[in-house]
Amino acid sequence: MQDFAQTGSKLKEIETGPEPEGEHVSEQSTSGSGQLRHIVIGNWKMNGIKPALAEALKVKDALDARPGRRANTDVMICPPSTLAMVLKEVLKDAAIAVGGQDCHPAASGAHTGDISAEMLKDAGASAVIVGHSERRMNHSERDRDVKAKAEAAHRSGLTAIVCVGETAGERAAGLTHTVVQRQIEGSLPKGATGANTILAYEPVWAIGTGLTPTPADVAAVHAAILMVLSGCVGEESARMRILYGGSVKPSNARELLALPNVHGALVGGASLTAADFLGIINTYDPVSDLVSS
Repeated sequence: MQDFAQTGSKLKEIETGPEPEGEHVSEQSTSGSGQLRHIVIGNWKMNGIKPALAEALKVKDALDARPGRRANTDVMICPPSTLAMVLKEVLKDAAIAVGGQDCHPAASGAHTGDISAEMLKDAGASAVIVGHSERRMNHSERDRDVKAKAEAAHRSGLTAIVCVGETAGERAAGLTHTVVQRQIEGSLPKGATGANTILAYEPVWAIGTGLTPTPADVAAVHAAILMVLSGCVGEESARMRILYGGSVKPSNARELLALPNVHGALVGGASLTAADFLGIINTYDPVSDLVSS
């Protein structure tokens, strides 16, 4: 196992790797300057019926009012699958991508209630979350299950947003880095690149609890994740965005998202209202001081 404390010179080597190629949120992870583009992803979870689309429209209108603000930042909303197609239609040409919250490894078949990556792609999605802690815990998904879903995402042309993170018990036992390393190595498919994969660190104990790790803790785990990614994908690790997720809100976003190796946020409850979601996006690119909720 790697010594995560020895990150200095190795991290410098990783962070200054060659510049990537590609386009848009699912194909390009860098800005014109060669820096990794920030990305803020809203995960609506099992929330939202058609009236909730009004909040997405408020986000769209605020972003459309500042067309130059997207120089370095991508924005995505992952609604329930029932809203994916209609959200895509509502957003039309807006600079907001649509993502899915989960997918089945198979492209089709007798899997009642499931949805394939190809179906999400057909509905207008450009990415899909896999391995979210709520799926790992509530549906007993293992690393190999997450890997199969990430492979399905790549197969269909979707970006895989691979989630990892430790429980409260694992944290108390000092196993955070061990757990995160195991999850990354077991969940990341072959062929993962900065163009087709995003990593999201979400400490399970912080999700929906209002609790967050200290900035120092987040920085240490993200540095460790970069080291593990270097071992898994080599120089491609310099192109892969690493997000923080876990009770991200406007009041703590500026401090958390300014940390090294934190390239954006996977936002849960705060993405359900335009005011809160824009408050987090504003961390990177001020949009509007006044957005009605």
